[in-house]
Amino acid sequence: MAAQDNTFDEQFDVVVVGSGVAALFGAAAAASRGLSTCLIEKTDRFGGTSAYSGGAVWLPGNSVLLRDGVEDSVEKGRTYFRAVVGERTDRDVQDAFLNTGPAVVDFLQERLGISTRFQAFPDYFDAPGRQELGRSIYPKPIKGEEVGARVSDVRPPVPADQFGAPEDTGRLEGGRAWVARLVLALDSMECAETRLNTGASELVRDSDGRVTGVVAEGPDGRRVIGARRGVLVAAGGFERSGDLRRRWQQMPTADWSSSHPDTGSGDAVRMFEQVGAKLDLLDQSWWCPATLFPNGHAAFTLGFRAGFMVDGTGRRFANELLPYDQMGRQMHARMVAGAGDDFWLIFDDAEAGAFPAICIPAPDPDELREAGLWHTAGSVEELAAATGLDPAALQESLERFNGFADQGRDADFARGEDPYGRFFLGASTAEQCLRPVGGERLHAVRLVLGDLGTKGGAVIDANGAVLGTDGEPIPGLYAAGNSSASVSGEAYPGPGVPLGSGMTMAFRAVADMAGHPMPIAP
Repeated sequence: MAAQDNTFDEQFDVVVVGSGVAALFGAAAAASRGLSTCLIEKTDRFGGTSAYSGGAVWLPGNSVLLRDGVEDSVEKGRTYFRAVVGERTDRDVQDAFLNTGPAVVDFLQERLGISTRFQAFPDYFDAPGRQELGRSIYPKPIKGEEVGARVSDVRPPVPADQFGAPEDTGRLEGGRAWVARLVLALDSMECAETRLNTGASELVRDSDGRVTGVVAEGPDGRRVIGARRGVLVAAGGFERSGDLRRRWQQMPTADWSSSHPDTGSGDAVRMFEQVGAKLDLLDQSWWCPATLFPNGHAAFTLGFRAGFMVDGTGRRFANELLPYDQMGRQMHARMVAGAGDDFWLIFDDAEAGAFPAICIPAPDPDELREAGLWHTAGSVEELAAATGLDPAALQESLERFNGFADQGRDADFARGEDPYGRFFLGASTAEQCLRPVGGERLHAVRLVLGDLGTKGGAVIDANGAVLGTDGEPIPGLYAAGNSSASVSGEAYPGPGVPLGSGMTMAFRAVADMAGHPMPIAP
């Protein structure tokens, strides 16, 4: 849409689209510079997919790590990041992310007053510069009474938001703590305004092609909101768009994503397409195994304590204790190879028949059995008949896995040999991660390929500016978070890279809008 100044219903210096952690942080950074800022969120809650996250933020060499006794540096983080990501993304953008991370943490602590702390969670790859206990920081939890009336504006946790569990507002942790603290920070700033139930449908450009605002639909109808300095789009990805998932990722459904059905609908990427933005990584997601529930949703699942996973052929295909994105990629490869989209976790009664993995919410065996998603049988043949798996292949997989368990070494996939795999089990050796499967009853629970969001979108430069198909910045347009093509490319280096990179590039984008672009070098 083309517009002149007098066609705007209202104007601000900065308009932020979205309300995940990257968007909220970007808005707070803008308002702290004295820029009039309007943040719009299309749903009735702040937080987007960020509210579902554990809250990890991956920013090497920051002051909180130093304070909490973690020996780390930006250079060590750079060595690791380069080894994992390689040249898949622009080196200047990588350096801008890594070099700016410590300043982001200082801003959080000193300007916004948001306390953070280190919490162990290993980096995901065995590569130079790795931290075996991780380098992620987390926000301190916040009590609902401290959040006050705003607590009802923060997206609930997954069990309440997607599976009908009661909402607990007594204590907000992880991603919800980030969201709550950032919303409160914005509320305290005179030049910041936040609006729920207000979605952007179109970017506004002037006759020179500069993005000067957005068309928004909200409680007061259609409004054209001007942005004198720029528009920051941090409105998530397209994981909940069935059309876009089929178009770019060959996924059979969008229902298995961990994000809320009303978020991640592809609004950002559609707006980018309309203005000729360069797009990349559209075939990529933050993948993960997920447990399928009777309502058709799927819940992020990790930390498999027992049993083994098979694909639709009845055969084991990967190390179940891989970092979740890597395991998801193994699942995706099996789907592409024609093994189908059915995956099953096979286990026994060693934990009294309980599901031997971390899944929130925890699956209810009776509910899943009634839906045909959990089968229990007295033999491999019976279990194969119930699941539709090939009995001979399943029997072979069971016997081979048990042989490795007896030997204390997984000769096929090295389960338990990496620190990440041992971390969730509290194990010190690979042998402790291998336990034979047997006994009077066997169980099979349906797993699917899930995700924590897509990671493809607008290509940005080191200032967070969106590039056009000609490789030049589109004036006035910026992107961060899952609306942008991730700086980590086709890899997921460690816990908190999505939030950390989103916050950092939003921080740099705002500095550029303010006329004070940050250097790439520290």
